[in-house]
Amino acid sequence: MKNKIILFDLDGTLIDSTQAVYEGICKACETFHYPTPSYEKISSQIGHTLEDMFSAFQVESSKIPEFIAVYREHYGKICNAKTHLLENAQKAIIEAYQFAHLGVVTTKTGKFSKIILEYLKILDYFTCVVGREDVKEAKPNAEPILLALKSMPANISKHNIYMIGDTPLDIQAANNAKIKSIGVLSGYASLELLQQYTNNIVKDSLEAVRNIKSL
Repeated sequence: MKNKIILFDLDGTLIDSTQAVYEGICKACETFHYPTPSYEKISSQIGHTLEDMFSAFQVESSKIPEFIAVYREHYGKICNAKTHLLENAQKAIIEAYQFAHLGVVTTKTGKFSKIILEYLKILDYFTCVVGREDVKEAKPNAEPILLALKSMPANISKHNIYMIGDTPLDIQAANNAKIKSIGVLSGYASLELLQQYTNNIVKDSLEAVRNIKSL
């Protein structure tokens, strides 16, 4: 019997789509003759919403929707080919599925998330996929997590609900939703940065799942 709920972030936690995100940003910037940020700068922003990413790149707020539209059109063409599962991610999902109800909570759109998860042959493991377009407020707000939990069995205590993610946004969202969290070092935040938000940090999603299983 499944007596836990595990919510996973996507980028940096289960998948690596850095190249696809980078190329999408480059395409948007080139289209509008805007200086392209470095690969490192773009990587450091992954996990934030596209609105916040382009804002961090100093794009005028009034122009951001146009940049996002170009990004998404290009990203949709390349996301499958340019995305792969992180090491141990498939094992983590399969092991977690044996004892927990699983969901995805991401700042990527639910549309592209489902396309990628289906391409990677893991979509069916998840009860729900909550993306950017599904909520008014993205992580670190609690809204995406609370929406995901509406799809889950209501009789599971919050003591048995976990968010696994690689950025402070995931930890903060879990705190705001009053559930537990585990930070992973497989993504875009350093150990030093994650330690500012939590002491519960492990190597990757598989180690996180095994820790949860042992509790």
